[in-house]
Amino acid sequence: MSETGAGSAGGLKQTAALQIDVEQLGPRTRSFRGVPAVIISLIAIAASLFHLYTAQFGLFFALTQRDIHWMFMSVLIFLLYPATKDAARNRLPWYDVIMIVLALTGGLYILIDMENIVARAGAPTRADVILGLIMVLLVLEAARRTIGWALPVVAVAALAYAYFGRYMPGLLAHKGYSLQRIFPYQFLTTEGIYGVPLGVSATFVYLFILFGSFLEKTGAGKFFIDLAFALTGSSQGGPAKAAVVSSGLMGSVSGSSVANVVTTGSFTIPLMKKVGYEPYFAGAVEAASSTGGQIMPPVMGAAAFIMAEVLGVAYIKVAAAAAIPAILYYISLFAQVHFRAGRLGLRGLTRDQLPGLKETISRGWHLLVPLAALIVVLVRGYSPMKAVFWTIVLTVGLSFLKRETRMTPRRFVAALEDGARSAVEVAAACACAGIVVGVVTMTGLGLKLAGLIVTWSQGLLALALPLTMLASILLGMALPTTAKYVVLSTLAAPALVRLGVPPMAAHMFILYFGVVADITPPVALAAYAGAGVAGANAMKTGWAAVQIGLAAFIVPFMFAYSPSLVLIGSAGEIILASLTATVGVISLAAGIQGWILTRTRLWERVVCLGAALLLIRPGLVTDLVGLVGLSAVLVRQFAATRSAAGREVRAREDAVTSE
Repeated sequence: MSETGAGSAGGLKQTAALQIDVEQLGPRTRSFRGVPAVIISLIAIAASLFHLYTAQFGLFFALTQRDIHWMFMSVLIFLLYPATKDAARNRLPWYDVIMIVLALTGGLYILIDMENIVARAGAPTRADVILGLIMVLLVLEAARRTIGWALPVVAVAALAYAYFGRYMPGLLAHKGYSLQRIFPYQFLTTEGIYGVPLGVSATFVYLFILFGSFLEKTGAGKFFIDLAFALTGSSQGGPAKAAVVSSGLMGSVSGSSVANVVTTGSFTIPLMKKVGYEPYFAGAVEAASSTGGQIMPPVMGAAAFIMAEVLGVAYIKVAAAAAIPAILYYISLFAQVHFRAGRLGLRGLTRDQLPGLKETISRGWHLLVPLAALIVVLVRGYSPMKAVFWTIVLTVGLSFLKRETRMTPRRFVAALEDGARSAVEVAAACACAGIVVGVVTMTGLGLKLAGLIVTWSQGLLALALPLTMLASILLGMALPTTAKYVVLSTLAAPALVRLGVPPMAAHMFILYFGVVADITPPVALAAYAGAGVAGANAMKTGWAAVQIGLAAFIVPFMFAYSPSLVLIGSAGEIILASLTATVGVISLAAGIQGWILTRTRLWERVVCLGAALLLIRPGLVTDLVGLVGLSAVLVRQFAATRSAAGREVRAREDAVTSE
């Protein structure tokens, strides 16, 4: 975004300074040169070509497809991710070579002996047990290296529960399973490692990540940022609004909170600071905006694809159900930064600091076409795999319309490689989460925990929802969104459904609170990334992000009680609920920031917050009460504004008279 001059340059400098901070948020990969680097690139490219091939010409048998996918991913993990942070990053130790050989041995064992494995189902051999144990250990180690200790610890606890079930108390007790049952079940069926989570990773998720990689290579990220600044940069608090818009656009493709913060924040945060926003608030705005990408259609995060599989519905139905709550979330963010700018007296950037709207659209309009085409194809009922395959083809074809976006052979190969590298962490999380799901399926733990939640909440939804929210946030702090959703969809969602929440609303409730964990201290990765870019206190940035993203903590309760906001109900109910909820989230922003047309008094803030809760919850009575309260505040605000304007005019007249 060269047109932003010094502001953009400052953003680029900030990006360089950010590297140390971001590296502390997650694992760092090895860096090879020469032949090893070429081998890694070839493996990554082969993985992407395999997934493109199966997308167009048909999937293999489920176990085969997932097995090949995991062979690619596990080899890349042990090549790229060192065992410890202190390990050498330019050479491959002997034990990683052994792990790669073992991972390939386990994968090839399934491919070569598939017919016999199917024939002897339920009667495992010694080789099945030994290789099952090895593969489980490899999955645990792969997950530990890529996403940390939390999920592997949960998986080990699940395996221990399967073995020691006879010693568990009360409802949690079961007969217990031998190692000869546990490990073949995890290894040779589609209920464990190769279960639904990895199946989704091996199909939809990989391809959508690859699509994001191709978009990135065409310069779509820069175009989204330029477009956001051209649209909003000159308005009150313009850079913050541009952060909301650009992060929403980027997030709708990538679905990665931290990646969005680093990508768009390197431009938006320095410019927010330049116009007068506090550093911690600038980082919080970017973190909250980027986190919303995981709930913003059309792509959302990987968890949305798993949700579609779990619910047995088309992905487009999940995306459609997520649309209204996601739009409400971003309206709330937009309103918050607007009111904050009003309270601080901030203006936008001048026109000469911004890219021209016509010039920006002329330069990059063709980069929006693939997103629109993806939505159209999904709505017309095509499978997500076919849809994203042809969207990738369209992206490559349209890139040749402009010289600067042209997909050269170098960019094409880089997109294939980057797509594979970006997919490994999701694959590791899905494989490890599959272990947990396998234990839940084997032992019936899901139904037991659903019964416990119903018992603890005394059958009251008002108690069950906060319990589920806390579990979602706590697990979300430690686990990636995908893994957290997989675990809670099998453990907590059935309880909400038993208490009368529609399945779509129950699963969306869990997804939301897993996503907002990225901005919820003490483990708020997106907020900490934003703090790193802004040079602000990490914890202060995290709590500010919670404040800014508060709508995401409230809206799920509303669609759990009355699911009109997730498109369950008549057209009239959905439209009315959407309109009143829109007013509600704006009222919420006003109450939080203490500004509408002028500074609000304490009672006005209280009324705005109360009206927000009443308006967001669908219902005629609550809507009317909320509108009456908000109207009273607006009348006072208009009167105060007119009075202030009158005093200003009189002051100017007095000044002229005195002269």
